Amino acid sequence: MKNFFRLLRYGLPYALQWFVGVLLLAMVGLLDNFRVLLFQPIFDRVLAPNAPEGPILLGAPHSRWQFDLRTIVPGFMHLHNAWDVVAYALILSTVLKGIGDYAGTYLVNYSGFGTITDMRNKLYEATLRRSSSFFHRHSTGSILSTLINDVDRVQIAVSSVIGDFLEQFFTFLIAVALVIKMGGNLSWSLLLFIPVVVTSARKIGREVRHRTRSSQDKLAEIQNILHETVTGNRIVKAFNTEIWEILRFKTAARRLFRANLRSIRVQSISSPLMDTIGAIAIALLLWIGRNEIKSGHMTIGAFGAFIFLLFKLYDPIRRFATYYNSFQQAMGASSSIFSYFDAKDDVVERRTP
Repeated sequence: MKNFFRLLRYGLPYALQWFVGVLLLAMVGLLDNFRVLLFQPIFDRVLAPNAPEGPILLGAPHSRWQFDLRTIVPGFMHLHNAWDVVAYALILSTVLKGIGDYAGTYLVNYSGFGTITDMRNKLYEATLRRSSSFFHRHSTGSILSTLINDVDRVQIAVSSVIGDFLEQFFTFLIAVALVIKMGGNLSWSLLLFIPVVVTSARKIGREVRHRTRSSQDKLAEIQNILHETVTGNRIVKAFNTEIWEILRFKTAARRLFRANLRSIRVQSISSPLMDTIGAIAIALLLWIGRNEIKSGHMTIGAFGAFIFLLFKLYDPIRRFATYYNSFQQAMGASSSIFSYFDAKDDVVERRTP
């Protein structure tokens, strides 16, 4: 967590872009769930030949969380037919969602790439200013691995991944609120699965962080061998040690191969586990929902929108495991980066007055 807050400090110059991007991505999550709610009037009004004329209701049935969809249509358009109103709402929400998605993703990535650019520059400057003992303690391969690979891991997490994460996060929050309002007592059965999901994600995330650090160390070993053999190729040829260097490289590559496989085994379990939990939850809710429709507590359209919201809720949950793994990889990589910042020189240069 300490490394996380240190990363945040590098993002302060880009706080405005990040804040506006987050607001736009929140709007994207709202509009995404609004489009799902449109299945309610589609089933109850548009696709029902004998549906009566009148308000086109959207929201939880028999509650104050309902509103007439016609209220969002400007008066000059004179749209009153259910199909016209739903089509207008669907197209408008899709266009606004696309604009918000583009602008929000761009701004969040702008702040993320800016943060990493500043960090990379400071890391390079800090490395060059270290005393000679620092370069004796750290091999060239490990230094290159930190400057390139570790920074790249953090860059992926704070740029592209965090933009997608924020969009899915707001979609998830709004979907949870709508599921609770739409389903009533039916929705609270979802709480049975939350502890299982959270516990599984935490255990997998901790293991991913450990495996990622191990893979980075093995990659640094390969880079160090490459640097030694390429820069010292004359010495290798002079002592006729090509075969020994080849065997040394193959051994290091094999260790990296095994470390990567261990990391993949841990990461790959996330998606199947979330799929299984989601399938069990949805199957249970489908069984309960049949009784809700028979008793008249929900219409077919309301229950259809509720089920689609559940699927919309499930997708972010499934992705959160992947995001968590990516952030854990970034935290594992950042520990090496900040260790370079915190390194103490044996000989400190005297400051000029």
